[in-house]
Amino acid sequence: MVDIVEAKFITSAPSIDKAPPADEQNEVVFMARSNAGKSSLLNALTNHKGLAKVSSTPGKTRLINYFDVTFLDRDINEKRYARFVDLPGFGYAKVSKSMKYDWEKNLTDYIAQRAQIKLFIHLIDCRHPELDIDVDVADFLLNVANESQIILTVFTKIDKLNQKEQSALRRKFPDALMVSSSKKRGIGKLVSEIYEILQEEIIDDNI
Repeated sequence: MVDIVEAKFITSAPSIDKAPPADEQNEVVFMARSNAGKSSLLNALTNHKGLAKVSSTPGKTRLINYFDVTFLDRDINEKRYARFVDLPGFGYAKVSKSMKYDWEKNLTDYIAQRAQIKLFIHLIDCRHPELDIDVDVADFLLNVANESQIILTVFTKIDKLNQKEQSALRRKFPDALMVSSSKKRGIGKLVSEIYEILQEEIIDDNI
């Protein structure tokens, strides 16, 4: 059994040149359309209600936020460390065109140039599983990710669907995970999946 036993905010950065310096810390990047429940999920994963600020205004956060997290593998009583990266929500509307362009360029540069990213987590509101913007982001990640980077699709707010709808979604996206931050469903499974992916990276690096 694996838990996240500690999480702390490190810093915020407007662009890659202001990001924390590269080190040995593997990074897990969370990406989502605005209002898909990214902040709520980060808080649920870390069991820390105030870690990521939940805003009622979609697209309000325009900084890249960094959090250091500690995993505890209870089976062997060992700790492992990683860095969670909270990217600004995409699909925002109430910003100027110039600001939107600068924002998107910063994110594109970050994703393409940040070598220590080991895992991309693309969060999608389960009620809107195939919006054009999410399809575009999925295609972009497939094009930009290198062979050492993993892409994981996670559907949020799964409690908003009935059992029939959930089953249909699972059939259509068999490799995706499904979570509900408010009901704490699928949270433990996602923590374990993140941990296992990072562990595989550590093993590969040591070979």
